Amino acid sequence: MRLKFPLAFKALFWLLANLLLVALIASIFAKDQLRPGFDGLLSGSAAQRLNATAEIIAAELRDLKPTLWDTVLERHAAAHHLQFALFRPDAVQAAGPALALPEKISGALREHHIPPGPPQGPPPQGPPPQGPPLRPSPPIGEDIPRPFPRHPLQAPFPEAPPHEPRQPSRIRLPAARPNPPPRILFFLRAGQPARYWLGIRIGLWHGPGSEPRPYTLLLASETLTGHGLFLDPLPWAGFAAAALGVSALVWLPIVGGITRAVRKLNEAARRIAKGGFDTRVPENRRDELGELAGSVNTMAQQLGDYVARQRRLTADIAHELCSPIARMQRALAVVEQRAPDDQKTYLHKLDSELQHMARLVEEVLSFSRAEAGPATDPESVNLRALALEVAASEAPEAEFEVAVPDTACLRTLRAPLERALANVIRNAVRYAGSAGPIRIETRTGPDQTLDLVVTDRGPGVPPEALAKIFEPFYRPEAARQRSTGGTGLGLAIVQSCIRACGGSVSASLPAEGGLQIRFRLPNQP
Repeated sequence: MRLKFPLAFKALFWLLANLLLVALIASIFAKDQLRPGFDGLLSGSAAQRLNATAEIIAAELRDLKPTLWDTVLERHAAAHHLQFALFRPDAVQAAGPALALPEKISGALREHHIPPGPPQGPPPQGPPPQGPPLRPSPPIGEDIPRPFPRHPLQAPFPEAPPHEPRQPSRIRLPAARPNPPPRILFFLRAGQPARYWLGIRIGLWHGPGSEPRPYTLLLASETLTGHGLFLDPLPWAGFAAAALGVSALVWLPIVGGITRAVRKLNEAARRIAKGGFDTRVPENRRDELGELAGSVNTMAQQLGDYVARQRRLTADIAHELCSPIARMQRALAVVEQRAPDDQKTYLHKLDSELQHMARLVEEVLSFSRAEAGPATDPESVNLRALALEVAASEAPEAEFEVAVPDTACLRTLRAPLERALANVIRNAVRYAGSAGPIRIETRTGPDQTLDLVVTDRGPGVPPEALAKIFEPFYRPEAARQRSTGGTGLGLAIVQSCIRACGGSVSASLPAEGGLQIRFRLPNQP
């Protein structure tokens, strides 16, 4: 199978898509929440709160004398659970509690130091402006020439009447200077123990017409968020949640596809391990998992062919052994008739061994027929009637408790179910017939199933043998001795017959002792 889309390529592609989407969300978040400059690490809403707080403090300080500034800062410090201090333009503290500033913070204040006095601009460039030429003043004693000579007959200019007072000119006061907006200067972490320091530039002045002086409002906090004033964690938490959500949505298709494929492979492996060699996994993927599905299908097919050949070989060998065993039994019967009495003991031992071999071959043939699958169609079976019939046929002298209601019916294969129940009852009678009654009952199972349970009161089996007693030719020596005549194929035949009915079989050890065999059969209508 040629790989078209390896998992590594898919992972890299989805990783690139994830990074692009997260970068897009980050850019939108930065454009909406972050600002350039010293407050770049602060969210937009936090910067607005800081500027608003600084403007409120500046407005209160402008209306008070410097001797009352400490009161304003103490009130705001108690309200925000922070430390507030005010520094002059020359980096000298003007108000607030005395702070032991780290060198890093002192350097930041000196870095933003503004010298006193109005700002001096560069001298004007170019020649001075040229105006109209001035007329030279006349010598002393000469009359100033008039621009227009007065006519001799012209009357002099009338003067203003004395009763009209002159209107005084209005004095224009300079317009009020706008308040300079606060500006965040720095946001640093320094000191032992480490604290977070925030500097904000505010403007303060006194009296109309005075020049504003830039002061630095210094805020100190033990936490990065400054009790919600420095940083607002909600936008960052929202960004993290959005990034995680987008990442989950991006990776969900590929991760879901991989997990679905692995789950199908796991289920197929379980069915194959239980003997379902006809199980197949879809091979529609063009990656390593699709290649693995093809390998699993090939393995299941080869295992099925191998097991089928093994079953045919076992059945053929067992069938071929029947003829020589039968001839040996006939010949042994003739020899027994002609042999003297002192040799008949050895001939009886040989006959018992031949009978044991004949039973073993018969069990192998029964096992091969059970593995070959059902040869009949499902039919309605009354479980109570079946249990009574099998119990009377296999062990009429044994004691049974049949707790199966008359209405317990199943639509299943009668012949395999009857053979499985007969083998279990035969084993129970052989190994625990004298220990107490053998109980046959039905119980309601999960998912529309019905349990047929056979419990004996015998010695049971070791707990570690429960998972192996259904394997062919397995016999726990502690409880199943060879002298009992068992071949180790009885429960293996039971398992094959119940699988042919579409169910499953299990064994357990009851608390009161003995062995319990449970048939779980589909309760089909």
